[in-house]
Amino acid sequence: MEPVVHFGGCHCGAVRFQVLAPEVIEVVQCDCSICTKKQNNHFIVPAKSFTLLQGKESLTEYTFKTHKAKHLFCKVCGVQSFYIPRSNPDGYGVMPHCLDPGTVKKVIFEVFKGSEWEKSMSESGDRLKSRSKPAE
Repeated sequence: MEPVVHFGGCHCGAVRFQVLAPEVIEVVQCDCSICTKKQNNHFIVPAKSFTLLQGKESLTEYTFKTHKAKHLFCKVCGVQSFYIPRSNPDGYGVMPHCLDPGTVKKVIFEVFKGSEWEKSMSESGDRLKSRSKPAE
């Protein structure tokens, strides 16, 4: 399936981005502590498929524990429309609900047991990590 350009952003419009991804999006539902608190459902893309169009100065970063994940939020409205995941530091996790309407045909959800990080990564980490690698 050929990727399409999706546009999206935060609630107030200060942060805007574009992302090249399929029309059918495979979304990760993680149950780690932070993803549970903020309902962080996201799909992962390679860094080269993501472009921040505006709002770099409007972003603030939160990290915890290993400090590998970079949770980025709009300073104005508080919405996290994308972040850099611990599992894929070479890519972006994009929140499908922050995409503008009209380019997503279907969303498929996949559960990831982030509450058991090491075990989950040993079982499905290669498949998850491959999502931030550019297609050949």
